[in-house]
Amino acid sequence: MTTTTATPWTLGTVPVPASLDDDDAWALRGEVELERLVERDLRGHDDLAYSVQETLVALRDQRYVARTHLVVTHPDRPRDVVGALHLRAPQLGDTHLVECGLLVHPDHRRRGVGTLLLAAAERHTRDLGRRLLLVASDHGPEPDADDPDAVTPPTGSGRIRRTDPFARLAARGGLVLQQSERYSVLDLPVDPGHLARLRADAQDAAGPDYRVVTWQDRYPGQWVDQIAVLVTRMSTDVPRGAVEATEDPWDARRLLDAAADTRASGRGWLGAAALHVPTGTLVGFTEVEYPLHAPTVVFQEDTLVLREHRGHRLGQLVKAANLQRLAEVRPTARRVHTWNAEENSYMLRINVALGFRPAGVSGLWTKPVG
Repeated sequence: MTTTTATPWTLGTVPVPASLDDDDAWALRGEVELERLVERDLRGHDDLAYSVQETLVALRDQRYVARTHLVVTHPDRPRDVVGALHLRAPQLGDTHLVECGLLVHPDHRRRGVGTLLLAAAERHTRDLGRRLLLVASDHGPEPDADDPDAVTPPTGSGRIRRTDPFARLAARGGLVLQQSERYSVLDLPVDPGHLARLRADAQDAAGPDYRVVTWQDRYPGQWVDQIAVLVTRMSTDVPRGAVEATEDPWDARRLLDAAADTRASGRGWLGAAALHVPTGTLVGFTEVEYPLHAPTVVFQEDTLVLREHRGHRLGQLVKAANLQRLAEVRPTARRVHTWNAEENSYMLRINVALGFRPAGVSGLWTKPVG
């Protein structure tokens, strides 16, 4: 592991080991364990923490997103990870920015670890010749509107308490809150009758011009190109607040590469799409993923309806259909986790109707660099 020393902490780049049994896999294992600890401290569970295998697969794949992980270790225990930084540099769309998330051990907050990581993120962004740093943060329940410590982004939706640990770090580091996302959880199982009614109501509104197609763990060959178009549109059609965004292009090859990585990381997934029958075109889709090692946990992934086909309740149609399939394929599942921009009122209404409950807030912060 390449290291630099900043008193009293040591910052180093996480190597990508050939095997998780290698001696230099300690840094990778340490950052994963730190993420579990931070998640348990914030939420009371570690559902959202990635496994060692998932993290290794992501780090090995540098084709479309260049990933770099850094860790901060304890001065007296050189393999004790007390901070971690995950950096993502998109290689196709959004090549003007670097995305990052950082973790600090709860017992070592306000001791310079976060400041060290944030400075490293700015340096990395500058070294790549990019001009904007995006930092994601996770927080507990949203404060009330009249809370004097509440911070609201320019979108006017979603609040974060300025006394939260990351909000304090952001204020010191010159970061600006641009957008808030609602973190929600759906407790499973959902009443089958409720899902059937939601799907039937949506199908009635959509009419005979639309029907549902589904897939599991493999993308159907006849739909690969069209699904890639839908994923591409995710980069421009979802709310991004005031953050400058450019199209992130997907094609069949990239989609199949991502599917192979998902399988290699030990995850399964289900997808459902809305087919516009008159044109034979997929016009909306949704997917969920589930770690095979965690039988109770599910993640709601992308959901999108093309702008030109909105107003037919297709989002509700595909999400209800996919949850019906999930109950059949993954009966052990007990929680679905999802995130939505607070200003995305249409998707939030669908989630509330399905039974999702608010469980926290995530922030998107920016800082110009260079």
